[in-house]
Amino acid sequence: MNSQDLPAIILNIGGVANITWVDTLDENLIGFDTGPGNALIDDWIKKKTGRHYDNNGFLASQGQVHEGILTELLAHPYFSASIPKSLDRNFFKNLTETAIANLSVEDGAATLSAFTIKSITNAINKLSKPFKKCIVAGGGRHNASLMSGLKESFPDQLISSNDVGWSGDAIEAQAFAFLAVRSRLNLPISFPGTTGVSKPQTGGVFHPKN
Repeated sequence: MNSQDLPAIILNIGGVANITWVDTLDENLIGFDTGPGNALIDDWIKKKTGRHYDNNGFLASQGQVHEGILTELLAHPYFSASIPKSLDRNFFKNLTETAIANLSVEDGAATLSAFTIKSITNAINKLSKPFKKCIVAGGGRHNASLMSGLKESFPDQLISSNDVGWSGDAIEAQAFAFLAVRSRLNLPISFPGTTGVSKPQTGGVFHPKN
């Protein structure tokens, strides 16, 4: 990716999903967790089948989305909270387990997948920032059902991180290495649009080996 691709949205779909909006200026960033990523789907599949995940979104593709349940899930106050904001993989677990308890494994997978897709889509639309590309990283990009659903909303912008030469499965680890280098150089790693700090600032403590 180069400056001609900016502004862009980086969408990481891990246990939770998060986006980072990158402008043409290096330090003009907005980042936050949009809501669930893979975690709720993985936990549901593990509970119902013993498998660790819905391979390629196959089970979700065989199920029906329960729109009433989806509407209930999307009404959670988290989605109307101001940004920046963050959550952990279990944030919605109790809510969703109750909501989909009586669904088939396929319908549960479809409804949870729709929850992930819709919460991401809503967050991007609510952000109301221009972007040329939405680059998807993380394990969620391997899920055809998730990618297909997102593609419906962003048909011209959505691409996999692999398409821009990034290692989508390693990008989070690489990001922490990048932050460590910036911290070592006393460069900002936290910005008003990503953590709510008053001004860009560095962080972390360097502990040299004795």
